[in-house]
Amino acid sequence: MKQKELTRRSFLEKVLISTTIATGISGTLSSKNAQGRPISSRVKEKTIGIIGLDTSHSEIFCRMINEGELKDRGYKVIAAYPYGSKSIASALNMKQGIIDAVVKMGVQLVDSIETLLTQVDYVLLESNDGNVHLEQAKLVFKARKTVFIDKPLAGNLNDIKEMIALSKQHNTPFFTSSALRYDAHVQKVKNGSIGQVTGADVYTPAEIDNGHMDLAWYGIHGVEMLFTVMGLGCHKVRRVFRDGTDLIVGEWKDGRIGTVRGIRKGAANIAGTAFGQNGIAPLGPFTTYLPLVEQILMFFDTGIAPVSPEETLEIFTFIHAADKSKQADGSAILLQ
Repeated sequence: MKQKELTRRSFLEKVLISTTIATGISGTLSSKNAQGRPISSRVKEKTIGIIGLDTSHSEIFCRMINEGELKDRGYKVIAAYPYGSKSIASALNMKQGIIDAVVKMGVQLVDSIETLLTQVDYVLLESNDGNVHLEQAKLVFKARKTVFIDKPLAGNLNDIKEMIALSKQHNTPFFTSSALRYDAHVQKVKNGSIGQVTGADVYTPAEIDNGHMDLAWYGIHGVEMLFTVMGLGCHKVRRVFRDGTDLIVGEWKDGRIGTVRGIRKGAANIAGTAFGQNGIAPLGPFTTYLPLVEQILMFFDTGIAPVSPEETLEIFTFIHAADKSKQADGSAILLQ
């Protein structure tokens, strides 16, 4: 049988199918608050609102929380503001199906973000177009609602800097993350399974949307894996760009090298290899969104972002520098 190219659409469809099958499985999770005291998983139900019903993540996350593996975790998605992307065809095409699915899960549609914020304790900002995130996040920060902002975080670096500033101004935490950060293999390496990481090579589908920084749109999955195992400290980026392929080379201040191969032609997946003092280990491939959603609920419990604003800023500064290197025909660009 001829191997099918892994496109963004087919990738998400496979995940949605696997998540739907998994619903009905439930468990009791535990966590600790900022003072280190246990938080009961069986507590008064806390409410979540979704902004943007134009990405499969909205349906997948809602199903896990309301009906699936996390239904006994003490949270429920009760309301959603459906409007997000205004011009992205793939998002607009899937929107009605996602609206229908979340309504069947008991989610009430509202006509404004302001209305949503009066009804819920926490927010999942899921709009598929990162260019509307800043405008939407301003309202969430002003209302002081703890929020997870999905990828693509924003269309450009300036919007991301403003989001971080607004989060601090309103003393309202947020975080953003690819699910690949919480891949089991990635977490093992991060936690020392091969000792100090000396380098890493990752690969990822890397579709480009002209309204976003190139790697922020879909290549973010590979970039996030790279930074999760390498840590902060990248200071220089080079990028070789071709229509079907990218190769981005990052140099860390301590001399380590990490690479991201972006794939737009041929077979693709999200995975990689980490090199360490004591061994070599695989990263990925992607299997499930569950660990990410668990982290989101833990974040809502504690108010402590599992990914710091400093790390988020360096990741997107790396992405911005990669675009500048592309424009400079592969010249090295310093992260600033």
